[in-house]
Amino acid sequence: MAPSSTPVNPLDPSNSLKEPPPELLREEAHPPQPPLLEDSAVTKAEKYERHGLIDDTSFDNLENPPSKRVKLDDEFQSLQSHSNGQPKVGERIKGVAQVKPEFVIHPPGSKQARAAQPADDDAAEASHKPVDTRNAPRSKKPKGKPRAKGGFAQDEIQLCASRATFPEFSPEECRFGVKCKFEHDLRKYLKQGKREDLTSFGGKCPIWEARGKCDHGWKCRFVGSHMREQETEDGGKELVLTEDEHKLKATGQYEPHEGTPDIVNVVATQQKVELSKRGAKTLKADKYADWMVTRAKELEENMKSTISRENYGEDNSISANGEEHSRYTEKNGVEITPKATESNGLLASSTEAMQENRAQYTEPPFLPSEKRRIYFGPETPTLAPLTTQGNLPFRRLCVGLGAQVTFSEMALSTNLLQGQKSEWALMKAHKSETLPPSFASKGDVVTGYDNSNDLKFGAQIAASKAHPAMKATEVLTTLLPHLRLVDLNCGCPIDLIYRAGAGSALLDSHAKLEKMLRGMNAVSGEVPITVKIRMGTKDSKPTAQKLVERLALGDERYEDTASAGIAAITLHGRSRQQRYTRSADWGYIADCAALIGRYNQKADDLADTIREADSRTQAAGMDRKVYFLGNGDCYSHVDYNQHLQEANVDSVMIARGALIKPWIFEEIESGQYLDKSASERLTYVEKFTKYGLEAWGSDEIGIGITRRFLLEWLSFAYRYIPVSILEHLPPSLQDRPPAWRGRNDLETLLRSDDYKDWIKIR
Repeated sequence: MAPSSTPVNPLDPSNSLKEPPPELLREEAHPPQPPLLEDSAVTKAEKYERHGLIDDTSFDNLENPPSKRVKLDDEFQSLQSHSNGQPKVGERIKGVAQVKPEFVIHPPGSKQARAAQPADDDAAEASHKPVDTRNAPRSKKPKGKPRAKGGFAQDEIQLCASRATFPEFSPEECRFGVKCKFEHDLRKYLKQGKREDLTSFGGKCPIWEARGKCDHGWKCRFVGSHMREQETEDGGKELVLTEDEHKLKATGQYEPHEGTPDIVNVVATQQKVELSKRGAKTLKADKYADWMVTRAKELEENMKSTISRENYGEDNSISANGEEHSRYTEKNGVEITPKATESNGLLASSTEAMQENRAQYTEPPFLPSEKRRIYFGPETPTLAPLTTQGNLPFRRLCVGLGAQVTFSEMALSTNLLQGQKSEWALMKAHKSETLPPSFASKGDVVTGYDNSNDLKFGAQIAASKAHPAMKATEVLTTLLPHLRLVDLNCGCPIDLIYRAGAGSALLDSHAKLEKMLRGMNAVSGEVPITVKIRMGTKDSKPTAQKLVERLALGDERYEDTASAGIAAITLHGRSRQQRYTRSADWGYIADCAALIGRYNQKADDLADTIREADSRTQAAGMDRKVYFLGNGDCYSHVDYNQHLQEANVDSVMIARGALIKPWIFEEIESGQYLDKSASERLTYVEKFTKYGLEAWGSDEIGIGITRRFLLEWLSFAYRYIPVSILEHLPPSLQDRPPAWRGRNDLETLLRSDDYKDWIKIR
């Protein structure tokens, strides 16, 4: 049936869709979110930039305002500047996701379509100039529901911890006694102190259903599903919490403060306290840092000697008996001896100094341990480290859909060393991430690789100096038992990170970056070290090729090793200046992949020769292979396979494509498009919510955290367009659609960018 000229409201067919009044258009659909105390440092920095704020603590040492960002290209403007406003029939327009006419609400080129604002991925990294609000008057706190320190709602009356998980008449003794400021009357708390139970998931607590008991006890917003009132011997009524013995036996006993059976890499509170008091020892990092300082001084002395020799035209030759002679030639070609020169004493001292420097080479305190073998291949699509969105529930969802390698959110090394709770929370992983990745290749592809000992989860850190990077690496590999690798972030474009000298700032300091990676590789034990980079800081001056060459072959000044010892390099095909504008440059990625291929071949050629490097200094021991991954704009199995074949990368790291459709990993495995229905997509939302409650809790605060991260994910997921209603395939991440309606009411709600519509989703 041909669509009518006036589109029908899918939620209310009796009313037609009309342009909303101006006052509603001015309403902000996505209000700014203030930084919260439990946010990681990177998430806080991201929020400050996104909403044009300045962090009082982070901006004290900044001398200059952030540079004005250049928008290199706006794909959405290509439609607005189209010559005739109406594309030809069947023509694919660059930057536009063309939807079949029967699903279009506002046709391309119409007034409503031109007024629509496209989604801006750059907003997630902040493209607005920060505004200094340190001297601005503070707004009054709104009255109403109490707010927890973290910014989430809390109970009207807070229950004492000595009553939270115990029967009504058998509580734990409160150490504060009558001075305790929290409620001890359980029935009063249940009646007046907490909100009514939620009806989601049939009113059943997801934590209790998964483990047989709920760690949040009476504070749980589903407490009605795991409590009962029983009679006592004296005829009274007592409220007690129920448990499922069969599920408890299956999951095993555990202490809630030490983590759960499903969550690993939980660092004990005492260990974080020791870090905050600088009580944790990092002997290897400290020793290696001291050696690097000594080695740098030696290299400086050698450099001075070399410059001195070049200035006086010294040409050394070795005689048959091993003695060293020097010759100096005047402009007329007459050869003279050193005695005939006035500078003979200086030259002699220069030669002696150089010989002394050669003899004073200091050996490193220890060599790196041989690394555990890892593998990246076509069967290991990788989920990229994602600030805020790359949380444990989302990674768990992606692993269930086929992601083979995952990364933590980026953590700052200095904050890890200070024992900050919010930063160490990023290191937690689900037990599904400790399983080995898929490995369909033959065993001789990677020498000594044991897939059964491999796992999926890796940690990513950011640092601006070598010593903190080494210390953080040593602490991570010591305290976290389930760690595939440690990745150094050299691509984060956030201004606060860049100005601190970390993230993409390292792309302009190749020597410094190489030094950091060498140190991390030396102290990481058997855990491999990897690095993630961008093409460069400026779009017009890509530097990744030179950096890749240096990381693969090493600096010739280092006589003790041939390379930095990293196991893998991931290249995002954009510059820092470019952010997320324009498409990723996979041609440049292919050029760098060719370099890595030649270096790997060269390492194979040097095997079993005198020039072969010590296997302990190499990324994968005797295997010597450096893996190379590409990153940028992978949104379908077609993109994935095309990048593997044309760019010749070992694997592809997927970021926004997974946020918009997490089942992209299923598509890659099956090799076909999967047209997920609205009900299937709603199932993923339900799974994420359950995973969030299991990770963050089912009490008032845990539900607030889960809701917040769910909305963060939906701010990407709403952009999915079913493949069956697209006119052209494959879809592109850079394409933006006109306003369109779904195939049913639920799909229309899921495609909305208004959070009010997301609230209606049940």
